[in-house]
Amino acid sequence: MTVVIAHRGASRAWPDNTLAAFAAARDLGADGVELDVRPTADGALVVTHDPTYADGAAVAHRPAADRAPSVPLLAEALVACGDLVVNVEIKNDPAEPGFALDVADRVVGVLAPWPGRVIVSCFHLPTLDRVHALAPALPTGWLVVSPPPDWIERLHSGGHRALHPHHLAVTAELMRAARQHDIDINTWTIDDPRRMVELADLGANAIVTNIPDVALRVLGRS
Repeated sequence: MTVVIAHRGASRAWPDNTLAAFAAARDLGADGVELDVRPTADGALVVTHDPTYADGAAVAHRPAADRAPSVPLLAEALVACGDLVVNVEIKNDPAEPGFALDVADRVVGVLAPWPGRVIVSCFHLPTLDRVHALAPALPTGWLVVSPPPDWIERLHSGGHRALHPHHLAVTAELMRAARQHDIDINTWTIDDPRRMVELADLGANAIVTNIPDVALRVLGRS
């Protein structure tokens, strides 16, 4: 069965990365939620996608208490997701404010009470490697737009269990290679019902979508 993950919550209907969007995803029957995490100036972890707030201030340059009321802490978001699987994407780009490998340490610390419910993903592979080094039992998935030629070796050398490619990179050939090497393919972000069915037929382990209710319906699970 292909798992349906709500991208930043049920974000077509609700503001993304908010407690309301996560609760809505749960109520719609999604299997999980994907959310974005960034560190603040005082070491907290807040759930927001962009490196800056609406007023232009960098998330990493402000304490958590100065965030907008709609921006939850990671721990609050985990509670709002109930019993759903939560894909925690660490936003840690060397070109953005606040970049530091030790954000992995903070994320692992917050996720410790939630075994079996979370998977950590990141575009920055060294950050993901650090997560695995700190918590080898915590599932990790490497985010990519398109996998490089050595993606299997890089995943296995870091101890990661999944590849998270953009859906246009998912082909029958990629799925065959993943199955041969015991790697899950969790793909993003798909809002076209026909593509959802194609990816499920290819054997994608999970699809990330802004419209989880539509995905559940077209996959015959509503």
